[in-house]
Amino acid sequence: MQNYPDHFCHHCPTLMDATGFFAVLVPLVETGEGLSLLFEVRAGGLHHHASEVCFPGGRMENGETPEACALRETREELGIPADAIDVLGALDFLHLRSEGLLFPVLARMDSSALSALRLNAEEVADTFLVPVSFFEKNPPHLYRYDLLPAVDDGFPYREVGTPPDYSWTPGRMEVPVYSGLAYPLWGMTARITDWLFRQMRP
Repeated sequence: MQNYPDHFCHHCPTLMDATGFFAVLVPLVETGEGLSLLFEVRAGGLHHHASEVCFPGGRMENGETPEACALRETREELGIPADAIDVLGALDFLHLRSEGLLFPVLARMDSSALSALRLNAEEVADTFLVPVSFFEKNPPHLYRYDLLPAVDDGFPYREVGTPPDYSWTPGRMEVPVYSGLAYPLWGMTARITDWLFRQMRP
């Protein structure tokens, strides 16, 4: 027991038993249509979320900060170097149903970097820009679904002093969906986008 105080005095709290940590860059770019957000379309051959819209990003490496991860992944996926990106700050992080944490990093990208995009074909099928004015005028449609508990028949109700008809608490998931874009924008990426513009409204 005597080692516990020394162990926890330097402990940095995070999500208990997290399965992974991820970061994405939320890139703002000045274009002819004004300030815009840059999105990726994931490659069709990926095992997870193939062909879906996302921000550049991925799993954080050991000892890596969200900012460093987002910049590294942007370079690997789009060929845009860190010196063409000005990090503006961290947005609220998200809890993933896989028990991980996702850290969005807001940044301003040099518009000249767009002419030098080099897409990593194994990960990225396309990119597209959406003016900030679109999101200011077109909030997403919100859809919700229930997360229902499915408890194994072998749960020891008697051992824990709880009746077999115990009322397990269900959850709810909110899914934002934007319409009228070149590619479907929904789910986690739409959630980050919606959160960003809700914070900026008066």
